[in-house]
Amino acid sequence: MKTTDTPNVIDLSKIWRILLTKKKLFYKVWAWTFVLSCIWIFPQPRFYSCEVKLAPEIGGEDVGGGLSSIASSFGLNIGGVGGQDAIYPELYPDLFESPEFIVGLYGIQVKTKDGEVATNYFTYMKKHQKPNWLMVPYIKARDWVNGLFEEKDATPRGTGNGDINPFMMNRDDYNLMTTIMGNINCSVDTKNSVITIKVTDQDPLICATMADSVKEHLQAFIIRYRTSKVSEDVTHYQQMRDSAELDYDKAMEAYSRYCDAHKDIILQSFQSERDKLESELTLKQNSLGAIEAQLQSTKVKLQEKTPAFTTLKSAIVPVKPAGPKRMLFVLCMLFLATVITMGYVLRDDLKKFIVINGNK
Repeated sequence: MKTTDTPNVIDLSKIWRILLTKKKLFYKVWAWTFVLSCIWIFPQPRFYSCEVKLAPEIGGEDVGGGLSSIASSFGLNIGGVGGQDAIYPELYPDLFESPEFIVGLYGIQVKTKDGEVATNYFTYMKKHQKPNWLMVPYIKARDWVNGLFEEKDATPRGTGNGDINPFMMNRDDYNLMTTIMGNINCSVDTKNSVITIKVTDQDPLICATMADSVKEHLQAFIIRYRTSKVSEDVTHYQQMRDSAELDYDKAMEAYSRYCDAHKDIILQSFQSERDKLESELTLKQNSLGAIEAQLQSTKVKLQEKTPAFTTLKSAIVPVKPAGPKRMLFVLCMLFLATVITMGYVLRDDLKKFIVINGNK
């Protein structure tokens, strides 16, 4: 005679009946969870986010031809094969982790939407951030305890007006810099090299202002990098051109003065000296012309090297806050509390079910 094992299944109707007997417990858990969630989430200051997108012009000759285009369609970038740039768009997010770049943003003048605060970004982030009043006692207690064990920092405090040394900052300025790094995010699409800059802040106007300013700072950095060598060449040829022009003016003055002083003399010695001065003048003129041509050629090359940017998405002042999502947070806490309470109520039945299935 064959026997068939009846698989153990969870009786949902039984579970429902058990849960109904504990409904008062659920009501208490939901009430406490709702109250505590509201107490925690509502004092959290609201924040806004602004996003800008721009597409940079990729420099360098495309020696690979259509190969780079084909690779880009698969999400790959082989620009380094033919290009001459050491910094590609994929490396731009690393720039936002540079202290020099972040400190360069401190002097930007910002103004809150209500007009009550108008100062530089450093002062705004340091003195005008809205705290969570629930965390104020904890923060003060933590700072007091840390102050008992930490050594006194002798590094001078900065004001954000160009007096902050990125190489050596005090503890407070360093912590502020890391906070700003967390508020500014940069990402690059590997397929089309589109740069996305996202800035988060407690004030919507400052959020949009900083997003646009960060974009301008990034563009300025890219332009300085891409044109640094050619800019040095322009400066060098400009100095050579100015020096050659000065030599030409001196030669012209000497030639003119000599001719004016000996215009009625036809001696061979005069003609020889005049020819010598005229030859020097011609030499200086030719040298000036050659340097001027090289200078203009370098300026054209500088213009060619200067990258162009296409703004795909401009900065706008956000209307709605990006967070915190208060209702969503409360609902998630209620759901989590319900799951935990159900596990607590059904713990004995769940243990039996696990043991029975484990023995099989």
